[in-house]
Amino acid sequence: MFRSNNVVARIFQRQICTPAPGTSVHCARRFYENLVPSCTIYDVECPDHSFRKFTDDGQYLISFSRNNQDLIVYRPTWLSFSCKEEDCDSYDLPLKAKRFESFFTQLYCVSLASSNEFICKDFFLYMESNQFGLFATSTAQIHDAPATGGAVQGIPSIEKITFHLLRLEDGFRLDERVFHNDFVNLTHSMGVFLYDDLLAIVSLRYQTIHILQIRDSGNLVDVRAIGTFCREDDELFLNSNAQRVAGPHQLPRNHVENGLDHNQINMNNSFLSGIKQRLLSFIFRSISNEETDKTLRMQCLKKKFYFRFQDYVDLIVWKAQFLDRHHLLIKFGSVDGGVSRNADQYPAFFAVYNMETTEIISFYQNSADELYLLFEHFCDHFHATSRNPLSMSFISSHSNNIHALEQLRSIKNKSSSFSQFVKKMMASLPFSCQSQSPSPYFDQSLFRFDEKLISATDRHRQSTDHPIKFISRRHPYSLKFKIKPGPEAGSTDGQTKKICSFVFHPILPLALSIQQTLFLQSSVVNIHFRR
Repeated sequence: MFRSNNVVARIFQRQICTPAPGTSVHCARRFYENLVPSCTIYDVECPDHSFRKFTDDGQYLISFSRNNQDLIVYRPTWLSFSCKEEDCDSYDLPLKAKRFESFFTQLYCVSLASSNEFICKDFFLYMESNQFGLFATSTAQIHDAPATGGAVQGIPSIEKITFHLLRLEDGFRLDERVFHNDFVNLTHSMGVFLYDDLLAIVSLRYQTIHILQIRDSGNLVDVRAIGTFCREDDELFLNSNAQRVAGPHQLPRNHVENGLDHNQINMNNSFLSGIKQRLLSFIFRSISNEETDKTLRMQCLKKKFYFRFQDYVDLIVWKAQFLDRHHLLIKFGSVDGGVSRNADQYPAFFAVYNMETTEIISFYQNSADELYLLFEHFCDHFHATSRNPLSMSFISSHSNNIHALEQLRSIKNKSSSFSQFVKKMMASLPFSCQSQSPSPYFDQSLFRFDEKLISATDRHRQSTDHPIKFISRRHPYSLKFKIKPGPEAGSTDGQTKKICSFVFHPILPLALSIQQTLFLQSSVVNIHFRR
C-alpha cells in the first residue's frame, strides 16, 4: 500500500487509499517502521528488581524482588519533560528524565512467598479478559525423595508448590491452589498451560494432568484430573468392583493428596493408569489395522507392540498443552528426560487426547515425518490463543511468514541428518504458554534481526558488546534502530560471562535490556524508547 518510507507521506496515503480486504491491520502495522525505539538511556537508576515481562495488553510491568519474596507491579507511563529551546531533540535529556520513575509508576508491592518459599521468577501467566495474573511459589527441590503414594521413581519432590491468582489492578489475592510433595516443572511455565479460562497443570511426580477453570469471580475450580483415571466415574466403578472382590474384608485406606486419590485401588499396582491404558490400546489398534492377514498381523504386533511393550509402559507424561477446549497435545518420554534440562537426546512421543471422549486420537514419535509436516505448515495451531488480542495473531512463525519459512528451510538444508533435524524441531513441542512477545519489532515481515542474539521467545541469551541491529524488510533495507545491552562504553571485564534479557512493550516503542553476570551481581538496565 505504502510507496514511500516517509511517515507524513504514509499518513496522507492512508487517507486517500483503501487497503485490500483483510489487510488493514497489516498496513497499519507498517507505521512501526517509522516509530522505533531510537533513543537509549544507559545504566538507568532503577530498583534492584528482577524484571519479568509486560502483560500482553501492555498495562502492567511484572517484576520480583531480588530475594524472590515480593511481587512488584508497575504501570508504564510515557516520558514527559519541559524544554525551553525550540529544537528539544538536539539537547540531552534532563537528569530527572533519565530515571526509571520517569517511565514507570509503581502500583503496589505484594508479598507472595513465605519464609521457606520462593517466587518462581520464570513463571507468570496472564488472563487478559479479567486482568488476572497467575504466579507460583515453591520450596526447595528434594532430588532423592522416595516414591510413595503412587509417585514415579526418579522424579524430584517439592514439599509445597503454591499457585497464586491475583487481580493485577490492585494486587488482591483471589485464590490459590497448593500441591504438597509433588513436582511441577515451572521453568518457563513448561508444566502449566492457560487456554481461555482453562488451566492445565502437569504433575510429573504423580503423572496427573489437573484441569482447572478460572471463574470470572476469581475462583480456581477443579474440572477433571487426567492420569490414574480419565472419566469422572472411573474411580467409583473400580472401587465398587474392588469391594465386590474383597467381600466383607476392609480395603486399605486411600492416600489422598493434591485433590487426587493416588493409588486408590491398592492391588500391588496391578492396574496401569487410565491414560496409559488409553495409549496402549490406541497403539495396539493402530498396529493391528496395518495388516489384514491374520498371520502377518500377529507378526507385526509381535515386532512393533509386544517387543516394545515395556518401553511403552515405562513412558511418562512430560508436558501437555491445549489445542482447543477439548483436545490436549501430550508429550511422553522416559523418566530421565522428564527432569533433564536438555531432553533432546531422549526418545519422545506425542499424543492428541480428547478430554470429552477420553480417547487418544493420534500418536507420533518425535522423528515422524508426518508430525514435522504438520508442524511446518500449521505451526500457529500449536499456539492456542483463542481469546488473546489481535496483536497475538501477528507473532511470526514459519507457517504465516515467508521469511521465517525460508530460515527454517535453510536450517533444514544445512542439516546432515533429516531425522535429527526433525527431532530438534519437535523438542520445542508442546510450546510453553505465553512464551513469545507480541511486540511488532519482532514481526519478521517488518524487521530483520539476528535471532541468535534476540528474538520474540522469552529466554536469556549470551550478551554481546555489539549493538543488535534491526533492519527494514523493505527496500532500501535500511537500518531502523539498534539495541545495545550493557554499559554504553562496553564491558571492561571481557572474561566474565554475561547474559542479557529483553523486555519489549507489546504496543509502544519501549523496551528494557537487562544485562547481568552469572554471579547475580547488580544488573545493568537500559531503557530504549522513541524520543
